[in-house]
Amino acid sequence: MAMEDPFSFWNVLWPKPAPPPPALATLTGVRLDLPTMLLRERPQDAAGLMPVLIVAPFALHDASIADFAPGHSIAQTLCDAGLDHVALTQWKTATPEMRDFSIDHYLGDLNVAVDDLGGCVALVGLCQGGWLAAAFAARWPRKVRALVLAGAPLDLAAAPSQITRSVAAISPAMLAHMVKMGGGRLLGRLSQAVWSESFNHPFVAREVLQNGVEEGLIAQAEAWNICTVDLPGVYFLQTAEWLFRENRLARGAFPVLGRCCDLAAIDAPIFVLAGAEDEVVPLPQALAVKELCPRAQLSLCILPCRHLSIFLGRHSLDEGWEQAARWLVRKMKPVRPKPGARSTGLAGRGA
Repeated sequence: MAMEDPFSFWNVLWPKPAPPPPALATLTGVRLDLPTMLLRERPQDAAGLMPVLIVAPFALHDASIADFAPGHSIAQTLCDAGLDHVALTQWKTATPEMRDFSIDHYLGDLNVAVDDLGGCVALVGLCQGGWLAAAFAARWPRKVRALVLAGAPLDLAAAPSQITRSVAAISPAMLAHMVKMGGGRLLGRLSQAVWSESFNHPFVAREVLQNGVEEGLIAQAEAWNICTVDLPGVYFLQTAEWLFRENRLARGAFPVLGRCCDLAAIDAPIFVLAGAEDEVVPLPQALAVKELCPRAQLSLCILPCRHLSIFLGRHSLDEGWEQAARWLVRKMKPVRPKPGARSTGLAGRGA
């Protein structure tokens, strides 16, 4: 955790204007403004009939990882496949007033968003948004029609990763001290400076985007990588301890709004997208869903890429995400009810 340049530490903590969050490419409308998030959607999708809610990560970068640029947008890929109402949780960077926000605050607002979208949605969880989506589906299984988990850590004990090793090497007291230095928050600049030392593979925009893109897009990706979000201290410490150190989600001991949730309660069909070379979420962590969710029908797509390329890579979008989108269309497709049966308006979960 030591930094080679002793002055770089002060550069991390010294107050300076935060860069504006990256613009979204597709989901430019705001449906709700909640304490933890803006619920984004396309302006024309306010009356959509098939709600798909992308649960963005809330760890280091902004939610634009889900809607980065034309040709590099998960949201655009889902919309182009015929899913007529796609929404996104754009988590807000934590202000000093948000320092005591907990995991319950985020799952509570996610519940409000789902209810506002009609009360039953398909959830698409990206990276650490994946464990949030899985916890939500375990806590409120009737509200989730289908679940896509992409590069999502579910069982942290299934295989070691660079992040789990780093958390194991840092004491809870040191993590609390990092939060104290940020006035009750984990500052994104500090988080990036600390965790980046854990990764042997540096950020290379052209490799992440997976093609010979124009220089403007390369510059946009490099700017995105250095634009970080601040986390509430309580949320960060709960995530570090409950998820990464104690593995509570996989053990059925993860508390969500007054109840410990068990992933075995999820019976919605699940589509897993994983990277064969993922340095953040190794394959065994992502594939543990098969044992953790025995009631769910499972589909799987393994992409030949590292972590960030799962979400931003052109080949990943053209192959894995188009496959996931077609799967979602089948799961959300309206069906004609049998004579005398009440229609739910959506395909059955075993379809």
